Amino acid sequence: MSTPPDPAVLYPDVAARGSLAAALRAEAEGCCGAVHVTSPDLAPLLHATVASTLPHREPLKISAWSHERRWSISGAEQFQGMPLIGGRTDDLAEVARAARAWNDGAALQDIGRAAPFVRLTGRFEVPDHDPARLTESEWQGMRQEADELEYAWQEAYQALIEAAYAEPALRTLYPFTSHWALRFSTTTRPHLTAVGPCLTAGGDGMYGVGRGFVTPDLGLFTTAREAVALAVRRLPTGLGPTTLGG
Repeated sequence: MSTPPDPAVLYPDVAARGSLAAALRAEAEGCCGAVHVTSPDLAPLLHATVASTLPHREPLKISAWSHERRWSISGAEQFQGMPLIGGRTDDLAEVARAARAWNDGAALQDIGRAAPFVRLTGRFEVPDHDPARLTESEWQGMRQEADELEYAWQEAYQALIEAAYAEPALRTLYPFTSHWALRFSTTTRPHLTAVGPCLTAGGDGMYGVGRGFVTPDLGLFTTAREAVALAVRRLPTGLGPTTLGG
C-alpha cells in the first residue's frame, strides 16, 4: 500500500485554517457559526465532530480520506450507536450544510434535501427507545442495505432478508448480521440475546440453516422461503415481545 500524502497537500484550504472544524465554519460562510464543531488535537485536518441539539443523536462524525480529496460523514442515534445517515463527497460546502442540519435537529429527510450527497440508512429515530419501534427500524435498515448491495450474491441475500421479514414470528424479533449471516435476538442493541437458528445465503444460490454460526447443520435449501420456514419451526416456544438490551 502506498504511503498517503501529507494531509496539507490534499487539503491546503483546510491546512490554511488549521483544522477541519475551522474550515467547515469558513466554507459555510457563517452558517456554522453557532454550531459546536470541533476537531481533535490528533489529526485535526482529517477529523471533526458536530454536536446535535437532539439528545438522542450522537455527534456527527466527519472524516477526510487519506489518499484522495474526499470527506465521509456518519450520524448515529445515541442509544444503540446505529447509523442513521452516511455519505461521501468532495464538496466541503455540502458537508457544512449537512453539519448544520444535523446540529439543528432537522428531520433525516430534510438533511438529505439540504445536502444531496447524504444517504439515509433506512433506520428511523426512536427517541423514547420503544423496543418494538427499534426492532422495526433495524429491519428497515437491513432491508435497505440488502437492496443496495453490489455483490454477486446480492439477490440471494435480499431474498433471504425479505423472506424472513415476511414471517411475523421473525419480524417481531430484532435482526442482526455477522459476516452476512442473519440472526435474531429477543433484545435490542446494545446487548443482544441471540435466539433461534442462523440463516445464510450462499453464492451458489443455496440457503443454509444452522444451530451455530454460519454452519448449515440443519439443512440447505434452494429457496429462501424454505430456509425461513425451518427457522420459524426451530424457534423456542413462549417468546415474548422484544425488550431493550440496555
